[in-house]
This record gives sequence, structure tokens and C-alpha cells, in this order.
Amino acid sequence: MRNPEKVLNSLISHSKDQNYHYERLYRILYNEDMYLLAYYNIYAKEGNMTEGTDGETIDGMSLQRIRELIAKIKDESYQPQPSRRTYILKKDGKRKRPLGIPAFKDKLLQEVVKMILESIYEGSFANCSHGFRPDRSCHTALHQIQTTFTGAKWFIEGDIKGFFDNINHNVLIDILRKRISDDRFIRLIRKFLNAGYLEDWVYHKTYSGTPQGGIISPILANIYLDQLDRYMQEYADKFNIGKQRKRNPEYRKLEVERGKLTKKLKSTDDQTERTAIITEIKELDKKRRFVPCHLAMDENYKRMQYVRYADDFLIGVIGSKKDCETIKRDITVFLSEKLSLELSQEKTLITHGQKPAHFLGYEIYVRKSDLQKRDNAGRLVRNYGGRVVLEVSTATIRDKLLALKAMEMTYVNGKEVWKAKSRYSMKDSDDLEILRTYNSEIRGFYNYYSIANNSAHINCFYYIMEYSMFKTYATKYRTTKRSIMDKMRIGKDFGIKYKGKDGIEKVCLLYHEGFRRKEMNKYADVDLIQDKKIYLERTSLIQRLSANKCEWCGAENTPIEMHHVRKLKNLQGKKFWEQFMIARNRKTLALCHQCHVNLHKGRLD
Repeated sequence: MRNPEKVLNSLISHSKDQNYHYERLYRILYNEDMYLLAYYNIYAKEGNMTEGTDGETIDGMSLQRIRELIAKIKDESYQPQPSRRTYILKKDGKRKRPLGIPAFKDKLLQEVVKMILESIYEGSFANCSHGFRPDRSCHTALHQIQTTFTGAKWFIEGDIKGFFDNINHNVLIDILRKRISDDRFIRLIRKFLNAGYLEDWVYHKTYSGTPQGGIISPILANIYLDQLDRYMQEYADKFNIGKQRKRNPEYRKLEVERGKLTKKLKSTDDQTERTAIITEIKELDKKRRFVPCHLAMDENYKRMQYVRYADDFLIGVIGSKKDCETIKRDITVFLSEKLSLELSQEKTLITHGQKPAHFLGYEIYVRKSDLQKRDNAGRLVRNYGGRVVLEVSTATIRDKLLALKAMEMTYVNGKEVWKAKSRYSMKDSDDLEILRTYNSEIRGFYNYYSIANNSAHINCFYYIMEYSMFKTYATKYRTTKRSIMDKMRIGKDFGIKYKGKDGIEKVCLLYHEGFRRKEMNKYADVDLIQDKKIYLERTSLIQRLSANKCEWCGAENTPIEMHHVRKLKNLQGKKFWEQFMIARNRKTLALCHQCHVNLHKGRLD
């Protein structure tokens, strides 16, 4: 069997060539090592311990399961199980999003297919795409906006209606066929698309869309919307006109006057007259600093920038509102005719550049400012106007606190009043778990909004969370908030003392590191996709699975089944095998078949 590293890098080497056709991809699915790598990639996810419609989980993973799957792949008898449909709350805490839970064997095969598709397409995706891609994130999308949307006069906030549920299967297959000439591989992807789902034990066939929750859904979505990205790039090339804006006549007039005064200054020797001329020049310079050197609106100068994250996109336009309406109309037609998708007219808004547009949870606008600072030559220049500002809004902070149930809101004289409240659902958790939960929620919110220009605004989020924590402890111990604050005080901070596994007393403090703005995450170059190769190591997990040695009874040359637990902290440590896993800090235990059976029957100890 070929090394997965060589297989994937061979695919990557042709990824930038749009005219290259990949053949015989299906035979890669016969490679046992590809499944071992896929297993390593997904084994740590807690969702793998959730049963699919076949009742199986990742627990009991073995080489035999992989071989049985490969046998079905070879004779094309493999058929994906329908996903088990469940619903999760959206960010607003009211609406629900459908989520499909695939069977584990389907997840394993989807991970292999995903690695193959990423190797083929990742190198050819447009630079404006940031969702579900290696080394890219919401922050890299926002970084691109802040660096390339400078001076934008209008924003177009784009949203595709029900994108994941409305992907047209035939259109997607046609897009895949442009680069993949392997009918068996294409048929396998169509099987995933048509697998359907079970809801309340009733089977529903899927005629469109990709299963939300499926491992291959994100990469298929990017392949689908890459057509939109390329259309927008071509559109921008046609839309962009002019090398620079026309000069502002008023600025030019002041420039000419200054030139005349400068000549006059050179030709006079009278000191009094020279002083008057210098004073006049300084006054002209002051006026000139508040007058733009180019016209803000020039019909012969237009620019357009586009950034997409999943099915949401933002367009920055230097032009007129009429131009924006034309762009919106053209995108609507393209999506409808070429991709069988509908642009949400209600959510696709045209916003003036100096008013906040909403994208990825941030408010984005272009600053209008005449503030000046000295450049490297010591000259005063307007360096702040036209720059893109990213902000976290009060509404975002409010909605997050309400979603966490850490706050209650009332109205006094028509104004919102925020008040921290106890989280009753946490009253049975231990003290350390409560503190760590609040810390993780505070850090998580800060990490996401740390690049906001007004990141210090997160202090109000912290204040409510802090007092919500005190009230939660007070509810747990049926005492007052003040007594809890006195009890938790450690120096100038608040925290909990506890004993670690080594018996040494430790301290966990409430987050107190402040909310200074962090620099943009610039590790992913948004202007150029570098050539990337995959470097793989044979990990200890794969070695343990392949070693054919039971870690419990020591039996050798016996098939191994991996026992998985959802979380190590859920183990009580009462049984010796639990202590065994806790001591090694592993969520997996390599067992022979009999030991694995005994474990589930409660007879391992």
C-alpha cells in the first residue's frame, strides 16, 4: 500500500492546473492506511460517541472494521446509512438548525473522501474564500476586509437562502466532473448526497442539499460556491476602471496658491515680508490638510472587493448606490441560473460605508476622520480617514449574555437595564467546574472579538459574567453574594484553591488579564496561496491499534479493539481500568476482543 503522504501530495501537485483531470481516485479507497489516518483525524471528537442510525459508535474501532468497509467499497455494495436528524439552537437562542448525525463507518469513509477532495481543490480555491479551509478562519476573512476594503463607499451584505439545504445535486456532480474523471468515485459522492435522514424513525429521502453535520459537507459547499467566487473575480475585473480618482479642484487651487507664495518667498530678501509669506503658507497648509486631494466620487474610478465565509459574503464598492443595485441584481441572476440558488433579498442589504454592515458577528464600517499624524518624513498627513473599523456591538454582547442565561434585562424609562443573574442549572456542579466554565466562556468571547477596534468594550461582558458567577455560587451555598466574594478573594483576585492529581494545592483564578486589542492573525496569507505539502507521522494511536497487543491482559498477536470514552473527567476512577486511563491521560484503551467484551459487561476488574 502506498503511503498516504505520497498519495495526497501526488494529488496536490496537480491541484492548481484547472485543466488536469483526476482519474482512478476510487482505488485510493482500498488503502488501509488512509482509514487509519482518517481515524486519527476524527477520533478525539466527542460526537463520535453518539450513536448513528445503525446503533454503532467509534467504540470498538478495529482493523477488522476497516477491512470490512474496504471489502464493500471494492464490490460497490457499500451504502451509507441515513443520518439521524436532530436540531440545535441557532445563535439567537430561538430558531433551530437541523443537524444530521451519520453512522461512524460513514464518518470514517467521508473523512477519507474529504482528504482526497481537499488535496484536489484546495490549491485552486479563490483567495477570497475563508470558510472551512485549512489555515483560514473568520479572523483571516476579517483581516482581508480590513486591509482591502479601504475607502469603500458602500457595502453589500450577501446571504444565500437555505444554502446547505438547497444545493442542487446535479449541478454539484457536473462541477465535480470538470476535474474528476472517475465514475465510481462520483457515484460514491452521489450515494452520500442521496442517503437521506431519519426523523422520529421516519425515513426521508434527500433530493437536494448536503447533510449538515456530514464531514464532506463543508468541502462540497466550497467546491459548489467556488463557481460564485470565480464569477465575482471576473465581475470585479470588468467593474474596476480608472487608475486613480480625479484631483480635487479645491485642493489643486490651494496647491497653486502655495506654489506662487513659495516662488515669492524665494525672490524676496525683506525679512518682514518673508515672515508674512511664511505665515500665509502655514495657513494654506492647514486648510489643505482638511481638503481631500482627490474627489470622493468619480464616475471614471470604480473598485470592488469581495470576501466569502461559507454562504455569507461581503462586498465593498467604490462607486454609486446604483452600481450596488446592479451588482446585487447580477449576483441574483447568476445564482439562480448557474447554481440553482436564491439570494435572500431580505438579508442581502446595501449599506453606506459609514454605517455598520454586519458580517461574522462584527459591525464593519469605514471611518470618516480628518485626524492627522506625522509620517516618517515628519509631515502631517490624514492617516485615519477611509480605514475599515471592526467593532463588537452592545447588541452582540447583550445577546450572548442572554444566550448564556447569565443576565436578565428590564426596561426603566424605555432604557435597557442589565442585571447579572444566577445560573441555576450549574448549582450542582463543583466549585472548580463552575469557575472553569465561566473562564472558558469569557476567554472564548474575548478570543473571537479580540481583533475588534473597541475590544475594551468587552469589559461590560466581563462585569456581568463575574457577578453572575458570584450569584451562582451564592445559590449553590444558599448564602449572600458578599460572603461568596469574601470567601473567593485571593489577594486582589478571585479564585478557587484545589488539590491536583499529585496532591499539591493549586489555585484557579477568575480571568483577570484584560481585553486589550490583539493584532490580526496574519499567519494565513490572504493574497497568495502558498504551495503546501502534507507531512504525516505514524502516531502512537495508530501504532497502538496496529500493534496487536492488548494493553490490559498483555495478549499478543490478537486483533485489537479501541475502547473510547467521551470525556476523561467523566470517569469516576473507582474501577482500575478507569484509573489506568486517567493515569495515562488517554481517552482510548487498546483491548483484545474478550477484554473489550468484559469491560462492557462490567467484569474487567
